[in-house]
Amino acid sequence: MTSWNLPELFPMLAALGHPADVQGMDEKELTRLGEEIRRMIIQTVSTTGGHLAPSLGVVELTLALLHVFNPEEDRIVWDVGHQSYAYKLLTGRLERFHTLRQMDGISGFPRPAESPYDHFGVGHSSTSISAALGMAAARDLQGGKHKVVAIIGDGSMTAGLAYEGLNQAGGLGKDLIVVLNDNAMSISRNVGALSSFLSRKLSRRWVQRFKREAESIMRQIPRIGDDIAEYARRSEDSLKTFFTPGMLFEAFRFTYVGPLNGHDTRMMTNVFRQVHELEGPVLVHVLTKKGKGYEPAENNPVHFHGVGCFEPETGAAKKFPACSLPSYTDVFGSTLCQLAERDEKIVAITAAMPEGTGLKRFAERFPDRFFDVGICEQHAVTFAGGLASRGMKPLVAIYSTFMQRSYDQIVHDVCLQNLNVTLCLDRCGLVGEDGATHHGVFDLSYLRHIPNLTVMAPRNEPELQHMLATALAHNGPVALRYPRGLGEGAALAEEPRILPLGRGELLREGADGVIVALGSRVNPALEAAQCFYEETGRSVAVFDARFVKPLPQDQLAELAAGQPFMLTVEENILAGGFGSAVLECLADKGVLGSLRFRRLGIPDRFVEHGSQNALRASLGLDRDGIIRVLRELAGGTEGPGEA
Repeated sequence: MTSWNLPELFPMLAALGHPADVQGMDEKELTRLGEEIRRMIIQTVSTTGGHLAPSLGVVELTLALLHVFNPEEDRIVWDVGHQSYAYKLLTGRLERFHTLRQMDGISGFPRPAESPYDHFGVGHSSTSISAALGMAAARDLQGGKHKVVAIIGDGSMTAGLAYEGLNQAGGLGKDLIVVLNDNAMSISRNVGALSSFLSRKLSRRWVQRFKREAESIMRQIPRIGDDIAEYARRSEDSLKTFFTPGMLFEAFRFTYVGPLNGHDTRMMTNVFRQVHELEGPVLVHVLTKKGKGYEPAENNPVHFHGVGCFEPETGAAKKFPACSLPSYTDVFGSTLCQLAERDEKIVAITAAMPEGTGLKRFAERFPDRFFDVGICEQHAVTFAGGLASRGMKPLVAIYSTFMQRSYDQIVHDVCLQNLNVTLCLDRCGLVGEDGATHHGVFDLSYLRHIPNLTVMAPRNEPELQHMLATALAHNGPVALRYPRGLGEGAALAEEPRILPLGRGELLREGADGVIVALGSRVNPALEAAQCFYEETGRSVAVFDARFVKPLPQDQLAELAAGQPFMLTVEENILAGGFGSAVLECLADKGVLGSLRFRRLGIPDRFVEHGSQNALRASLGLDRDGIIRVLRELAGGTEGPGEA
């Protein structure tokens, strides 16, 4: 893609010198520019992967925004960022767009460090209104006159944070524009009463016909006809407000405009010009089609929401060498169904991610025991607590990065009451191209200190099966973390078994040092130990701790005795993580002595985007990185507890 002749293939995009250049274009030029943007997004994402359907759905909306608002002065805040590719292309990133989501390339999300036109960093949903309101308040305190615009999708409007922002915005009466992009979908199809309310529409055909005929008759009444027609028009506006979401947003003291055809650039441009002159909070409701302009994405917007490499001509996934390994998500989903067949108390909950978390099969087989709560992670956990308080066995499957949002509920609504809730954290560790906002590298640190909570991580597929069975059989809350991607190729267990809590497993014996590893880093540790033995003749033991809480304290103390060094390896932030737990344990037991100790994990910084393998290599968390540390420890002079 770097060899593309951009001026030849995308002449209008290549000719843009500044985002404000869009403001001088007429309707035909905007249409042609929109076509180029779609082609560029499709061609690029087919190679890099990314959020295709959401960005295709907002091309006209983005053009209309930049036709009226100047991002050099006005503040434009995107929600989540799934829809920002067109905006990136129109704000100076055409030349680097081929590096989208690649290591050292541009991010798949708005990122202020990447461009001055990215006014707020995003990656999680429902933040735009609150952030934009903060910007509007800062503008007023500083005497500014620019506009602040938040673009939020209908899926993000299911989250409470969005309404907290709306509530304060209406109360303050700040000059703020919120654009609600309504495509009737978030990632999966939206759920809940609010989604049904937003989808409420009057049939334009009969409404418009009735309106024209009635107005014509009324205006023919002598002397009072025009007044009656005007009264009827106001009544019709009230009726429209009742039948559309205007009623909801007017209650928040927003001026409501819409619904509008989000693919009619001229209409939206005209509306944005009018809204630009209004004062106070305004909500513009725009209806769009996810995947617009690319038939495969229009027909299957769920698949093309976040997609890997594909053939742009057909939309078919690009063929790679065949791999029969199941993903951890697949193993989780199939094992849960197996366990649920025998136990009617098992209930599954997700926050708008049934496909991504592997719960789709469970939802199909046990629809009465499946709940998709929308983008409401806090509610999901407390809802699970309520179920557990009445004897059910709820399981909450949420990506690690999103589970962060429900920390307070985990503490107060589940663990404090010691309820039987199983938290299944998918996508733990480094997730790859989605980058810093999506890496699940904090969960061990924010979970292991909570009383009553059991925390464990499997090293392979059968261990995940056993741990899931253990969690559902345990009397109390459990957090089970597992990585994104394919498994290790270990044979699945026909019958998951219950593991003893707080007991790890010695996988390799050795007297020249010991590696204590967890989860996804156990197998690289085994490989490193074998390579180190072949290289030096020194035999290093490898211990799979399995449990972060309760930690296998006695086993760890026994391992530490007589060993020259101990290395802990985890795919979590080092601060307060697994290695810290092991070090605290050995210090409390007074067995550190002359033991050289090193922790290997995520350093104290946010990790950017790139492939999982590339990121692990860059951080020294792969086999070769572990070998390098073994060499240092074997001949090093580190004192006890150094990291």
